[in-house]
Amino acid sequence: MNLSPPRERADRLQRSHPPLAFTYAVIKKFGEDSSGNLAVLITYYAFFSIFPLLLVLFSVVGFLLGEHPDWQRKIEDGALSQFRHLPLINHPLPQHGSVTVIVIGTVLALYSGLGVAKTAMKVWDTVYGVAPEDRPGTIDTNLLALRLVVVGGLGLVATTILAGTVASGAAIGLDISWALSFASYAVSFVLNTLLFSVIFRWLTVREVTFKQALPGAVLFALSLVVLQVLVPAWISHQLARSEAEYGEAGAVLVLLGWFYVQAQLLVLSAQINVVKQDHLWPRSLVDNEPAAAG
Repeated sequence: MNLSPPRERADRLQRSHPPLAFTYAVIKKFGEDSSGNLAVLITYYAFFSIFPLLLVLFSVVGFLLGEHPDWQRKIEDGALSQFRHLPLINHPLPQHGSVTVIVIGTVLALYSGLGVAKTAMKVWDTVYGVAPEDRPGTIDTNLLALRLVVVGGLGLVATTILAGTVASGAAIGLDISWALSFASYAVSFVLNTLLFSVIFRWLTVREVTFKQALPGAVLFALSLVVLQVLVPAWISHQLARSEAEYGEAGAVLVLLGWFYVQAQLLVLSAQINVVKQDHLWPRSLVDNEPAAAG
């Protein structure tokens, strides 16, 4: 009796089960596109954009709510809710409005934000297989990136402040129960899903409908909630150990790792949408066959 090699049996198994076939196709395309390297590019610009963005936000809040310190603190706590465990809060952020900080911070945030947006557009076009000659030119790329920065940046700031403020109970000055805290995460998940469904459509010149962008947006929005809830304790542990061994450099490495994990999940979300939209599955475990739309 001739038995097929284990690899061939495994191939038949995954091909005959759609969830396994789809998962393997996503993993295989993730590797073929060198998605880890693409995530590094996003991490680089995201790392340098968060600091000036927070400086601008806090300075603007200082101008507008300088006479209402309680409101100012609530917004700031909401904005920093996802970053309390990160090294950036080891350094004081401005508590009063400053024209100089706003101008310099806006320029730096815009430059870094455009870098994030243009890099993400390049990643999306790579993942979607858009030929270089079909991609937008320099002027169009910058205009599209600016739209992404304005909509995406303001949207993320709004959802982050909302989730952090409501979860802490600061929004209404009451001690909100765990059920309402859970509800705040649910609201954050829904809002981020809608936001990223729009952003994912804008990141590529390919025609992508809201429905086609939705699966990846759901995954990424859910991953942000999971990271916000479960990861802080682990990062705090890593920070304590890395700072003891490497000082400030160790803290920076942990922060880079934090952004890299999110960048990897972002690229993974794009891969899921492409594999589903173009039906690039099942893929073979035995042969190194290219993905073909079905």
